[in-house]
Amino acid sequence: MNLKRIISGMVLFPIVAVIVTFGNQYIVDITVSLVAMMSLHEFYKAFRTSGKAQPIEWIGYLAAALICIIHVVPMYMILRTIGILLPISMLVLFAYVIATNGKTTIQDIAITFFGIFYIVVFLLFIPVIREDLKDGKILIWFVFFSAWGTDIFAYLVGNNFGKHHFTEISPNKTIEGCIGGILGGVITVLIYAVVCNLVFHTQFNYGFVALVGVLLSLSGQLGDLAASAVKRYTEIKDFSNLIPGHGGMLDRIDSIIFIAPFAYFLLPMLIR
Repeated sequence: MNLKRIISGMVLFPIVAVIVTFGNQYIVDITVSLVAMMSLHEFYKAFRTSGKAQPIEWIGYLAAALICIIHVVPMYMILRTIGILLPISMLVLFAYVIATNGKTTIQDIAITFFGIFYIVVFLLFIPVIREDLKDGKILIWFVFFSAWGTDIFAYLVGNNFGKHHFTEISPNKTIEGCIGGILGGVITVLIYAVVCNLVFHTQFNYGFVALVGVLLSLSGQLGDLAASAVKRYTEIKDFSNLIPGHGGMLDRIDSIIFIAPFAYFLLPMLIR
């Protein structure tokens, strides 16, 4: 495995662990908001520099900033708040088209809105899982471990045993790597479930954990391919060089983005 990739992972993991484990809800909200802003910047820059669109970036950044105050909203209103964010964003974007007399195009606002939905709304589920689900501070790690386990095993199996090409969207992806990623994701979350049952006296059903692990791993791999599709369309290799060995922030969290909303609805199945 790439040495830079390993070193970056060793540096990032403790940072994530400290914030997720010991940070209060506002620290987590602010951190996720910053991550969303950095990811949006990379996403919009890819379209802007490729000439595919000219996103209205400040609207996306404003939407990302609202994650900071998500827990000012009462818990029972959070999903409604997330839902209303989308039509408000669309309303503002079309108003911008009208205000600029059409200089801002439909394609520009479509990419702007897509970035908000794809990055901001999906990432919102990270703090919501941690703070608003029962045992959320334990459950949130299923998101990260399923993503990391899938990523590591897919990389190792694909590099060493991959022979059958999977898709032109990501030429390095192989069927063997995808299968290895699913197995890795399931193994990782099962190990975590065993530790939780022993240490925190949870009662995770290992059959349910394995099933959820498969679904989250598949979601994560689709998220990785979704990011690859964007990069292929905008003709870039990585979203940035922010993280050595990984690329940009969006390259690092592309699978977590897709896992988070599905995890919100699947993880309560594990609590008895």
